Amino acid sequence: MEQMQRFTVALTEALPSFMMKKEEALSRHTSFRIGGPAELMVFPTKAEELATILRLGREHGIKPLILGAGTNVLAPDEGIRGLVICLRDCFMGLTLLDNCQIEAMAGMTLARTAMFAAQNGLSGLEFAHGIPGTVGGAIYMNAGAYGGEIKDVAIATEFMDLQGNRSWIEGEAQGFSYRNSSFQGREGVILRTRFQLKPGKEEEIRGRIYELNEKRRSSQPLDKPSAGSTFKRPAQGYAAALIQEAGLKGYRYGDAAVSDKHAGFVVNLGNATAKEVLTLVEQVQEKVLEHSGIRLEPEVRLWARD
Repeated sequence: MEQMQRFTVALTEALPSFMMKKEEALSRHTSFRIGGPAELMVFPTKAEELATILRLGREHGIKPLILGAGTNVLAPDEGIRGLVICLRDCFMGLTLLDNCQIEAMAGMTLARTAMFAAQNGLSGLEFAHGIPGTVGGAIYMNAGAYGGEIKDVAIATEFMDLQGNRSWIEGEAQGFSYRNSSFQGREGVILRTRFQLKPGKEEEIRGRIYELNEKRRSSQPLDKPSAGSTFKRPAQGYAAALIQEAGLKGYRYGDAAVSDKHAGFVVNLGNATAKEVLTLVEQVQEKVLEHSGIRLEPEVRLWARD
C-alpha cells in the first residue's frame, strides 16, 4: 500500500466517524477560487482529533499543510499530493475570560471574533473585522489593517507540535513582526489565542467597525476573488502606489489581473490559474523594480512554489 493509503486506513481505524475528503478541490477552500485537488483533506473539530492526525502523520512520514480560511493562499493548479488539515468552521469557540480578555479558537473568523468582542463591550479588534481570515491565520502572519495588528492584542497562543504536545507561547515569545511570527518557524498547528482588549461602549465599537468596513468597500475590489494584498509593504513607499506609478493598474495576464480599483490586489477575473497569477506577480515585480528600483515581496503564501 502507498504511504497515503496506509495513513488513511490508520486514521479511519483511529477515528471511524471522522470527516475526511479525498481529492477535494482546493479552489473550494481558497478566496482566490484557484487550486486543484488535495489528495486528502481532513476536518478536525477537537484537539484530540488533531493530535491523532499529527501523530499518525508523523508515523507514516506525512507532513501536513494547514489551511484556515484560505484567504492568503495561492494553491497550485495541479493540486496537492499529500495531507491538508482544514480548520475553518471546525476549530470553533469564543470565550469571555474576564472583563477585558477573550479566547478564540483558531478556526474562528476574525469577523466573528471582532463582533464577539464588540458585543461584550471590548475594543481593540475593530481593525480585524474586515480581514477575511481566521484567528489561526492571523496569528501566523500577524495580520493587520488600518493601523492595527494582531501583535497589539494577542497575549498568548496555544500551539500543538507534530508530536501532539500542547504548549502556550506567551508575550514576546510569539515573535510578532511585520507579517511574521515565531509560528512560521515552528512545525505544528495554532490551536487558540487569548486577546487582551480594552473596555468600551458597544455602540462606538460597532460604529468603528462599520466605518472601517465602508472604507474597505469603497477602496478594495471585494467583488472579485483575490487573496487580499498581494505584496508586503516595502521599506520605502507603498506597494499599491509603486505598482500604479509603474503603469500597471489594470494590467492583465490571462484571467489574472492587477485590480483597476486597488493596485495592491491581484484578482481572479473568472478563470485564472495559479500559473497565470504567478506569472503576473513576477511581471509586476520586474516592472516595479525597473521603474523604482524597489523589489516587491509577495505577502500571499505561494503554495504553488512550496
